[in-house]
Amino acid sequence: MVHANSADARAGQPPRVGLVVSKAVGNAVVRNRTKRVLRALMSSRIDQLPQGVDVVIRAKNELPGTPTATLAQDLDRVLATVLRRVTSTGGH
Repeated sequence: MVHANSADARAGQPPRVGLVVSKAVGNAVVRNRTKRVLRALMSSRIDQLPQGVDVVIRAKNELPGTPTATLAQDLDRVLATVLRRVTSTGGH
């Protein structure tokens, strides 16, 4: 699940990305691995984010074990949808 705020809230500042990986996702090893994968995927996509946007990615329980290529495709699809909504309406 991906959420983003309006770029107007922090206009001119670099985009920020936050990760939420709860204990429901797995034990500490699984959660940390999940965060590393999501962080790596977002680091290659941070330049696509408009200035001032905050993005929060919430890992779902079924995320661990999903191939990275599948996660990348899903992330691209969801980011495009959320960012289109944020830039067109200026809200969540």
